[in-house]
Amino acid sequence: MAELKTKATDVSVEDFLARIEDESVRADCQKLVRMMKKITRAEPKLWGTSIVGFGVYRYQYASGRSGEWLRVGFAPRKRDLTLYIMPGFDKYGDLMARLGKHKTGKSCLYLKRLADVDTKVLEELVRESVAHMKATYG
Repeated sequence: MAELKTKATDVSVEDFLARIEDESVRADCQKLVRMMKKITRAEPKLWGTSIVGFGVYRYQYASGRSGEWLRVGFAPRKRDLTLYIMPGFDKYGDLMARLGKHKTGKSCLYLKRLADVDTKVLEELVRESVAHMKATYG
């Protein structure tokens, strides 16, 4: 059975964020750290080389494969800020309609910059996502 390659590390999130060259991206990331830390009450951890995650949940598939992953997090990517909203977006239609300019994947929310979205709605989305993960996975 293949093992998940991206895991929590001991690399400093603060150092990782300080290396982001684009000042506006770095500022957005620092805002996301404050928001997610407040909501999760968890310290940020660097997962792999570029994902800032908050909290952990353990999962096990019917196949027997299991692992650990972050409850919520983000990564500054070349084109977008990618937020990891683990339950996906099906339950959050109203919030998504009010969020502002964004794109989604299965569990990924893609933003060009925080200024493109209503941060109060984003905070509510993160809060509801974290509550769902806690209720589902403990």
